[in-house]
Amino acid sequence: MKIYGVVTGDIKNFTRLSDQKRGKLVSDTEHLLRSMVKHPSDAAIFRGDSYQFIVDDINEVLNKCIRLICWFRLNSGKDSLTRLGTRLSIGIGEIAYLGKNVLDSDGEAFHLSGRNFDKMDKEEIMRLTIFDEAKTNTYQVILMYINLIIKGWTISQAETIYQLLSIEDSTQDKIAKALKMSQPAVAKSLRAARWKEVEKGISYINSELNKQYFT
Repeated sequence: MKIYGVVTGDIKNFTRLSDQKRGKLVSDTEHLLRSMVKHPSDAAIFRGDSYQFIVDDINEVLNKCIRLICWFRLNSGKDSLTRLGTRLSIGIGEIAYLGKNVLDSDGEAFHLSGRNFDKMDKEEIMRLTIFDEAKTNTYQVILMYINLIIKGWTISQAETIYQLLSIEDSTQDKIAKALKMSQPAVAKSLRAARWKEVEKGISYINSELNKQYFT
């Protein structure tokens, strides 16, 4: 039994950008999404400000979602009206049918992702749903606290975490080189962003998902 993560998301404040900025954001975001999936057809943007993608390894889905959260933060305008954000609904389960692209596909993971996206609050950032309601509720409590931490990230902290999740076999030295800053400054940024606490929450959820599906 192959288990996938399907993510449905939208872009907050997208319509407040200029036509030129919207076009560039869609193009750049589509490029990023396709770099994060196994096949280019596993990711798509639709209706301008909505997107969906398939994650082949469920242990990577939360990291990919946080990378996207940081991406939109980094592409925000300087004022609150053009500060971009995103909401992401993750469905974990089987895929019954893979069409020509992600939008033509169907299955349990798609149903859990799409239906629960419609239930998300406007201020909610991430939600993860599986077939087991009790487990889903546990994950939601953990993600509630992770969401609160993420909301407090500055642009600088989001940039540090974006690099952490983008660089292969990332280390603080590699991040420092990419951002042209010192390694102690990177360490300070990660501490301020409370990344260790976020990482522990992700690790716990991944461990429980592996027990649920692979043992």
